[in-house]
Amino acid sequence: MTHLALKQVGTCQGKGPEEDNLKGSNPSSENDSSKNTGSPKSHQMPLDWREFRASLYIQELQAANAVSDTQKQEGTSFGPNALPLKWAHPISAPENGCVLVATEKLDGVHTFERKVIFLLRSGNRHPQEGPFGVVINRPLGKKIIDMKPTNVDLATTFADCSLHFGGPLEASMFLLRTGACSGLPRFEEVIPGMCFGARNSLEEASALVNQGVLKSHDFRFFVGYAGWQLDQLREEIESGYWYVASCSANLIFAGSQTLSSESLWGEILQLMGGQYSEVSRKPKQDI
Repeated sequence: MTHLALKQVGTCQGKGPEEDNLKGSNPSSENDSSKNTGSPKSHQMPLDWREFRASLYIQELQAANAVSDTQKQEGTSFGPNALPLKWAHPISAPENGCVLVATEKLDGVHTFERKVIFLLRSGNRHPQEGPFGVVINRPLGKKIIDMKPTNVDLATTFADCSLHFGGPLEASMFLLRTGACSGLPRFEEVIPGMCFGARNSLEEASALVNQGVLKSHDFRFFVGYAGWQLDQLREEIESGYWYVASCSANLIFAGSQTLSSESLWGEILQLMGGQYSEVSRKPKQDI
């Protein structure tokens, strides 16, 4: 990091996630035609643009590694319409729905040490609004009911949902896994099949659960979030504090379930391969 103090990483607030109605959608993911079905090794559904890019990346990686004929016969070679159910690869710049993976430089910084942040907005579409997202691999080990919420929807419909630390800035939000985001105007689609909402959309979320349209276990609730000014995040990445990656939606949602904060961090780095895989096996740095 250049002129930024380490304690300020991910804590510079732009326009907050609860300051608007969270309407609209990610234009690059509006044509969602992907659903994870099929065999455990891969799925054959039409790919969205993120999956198509991942497919190209994996094919290039296979070509570089000269995959053997035996491996191909065992199903580890992926054509243009097939991907493993879990995948991750590096990308050159932040985008909506990418993940920020903490590097060794954040070892010793408790808030972000070996954490993975799901970037809800990259700030690229609206420069006046800084990037923000939530930490997806730090469960708090508590349910919403344990916090004795005063909000009636939280105290009833979502009482048994688990809570997760989302970041150092004050605001609460939720992730929603659903294939029907385009029909839910109060939730913003980040990537195909995954939306987010804030306090101002809780009432509608609760109503949809009570109507049977959604299920409470399709929600993940977060206390706090991480936010940056646009230039701040760019400087942190250039200074080597974050790896930027694209990964499968099931990794993102599963990450908020795991009890080990480092398991998702290591899994994504291993899937990214090469130097990233080596980082996942290194012990923590002493700061």
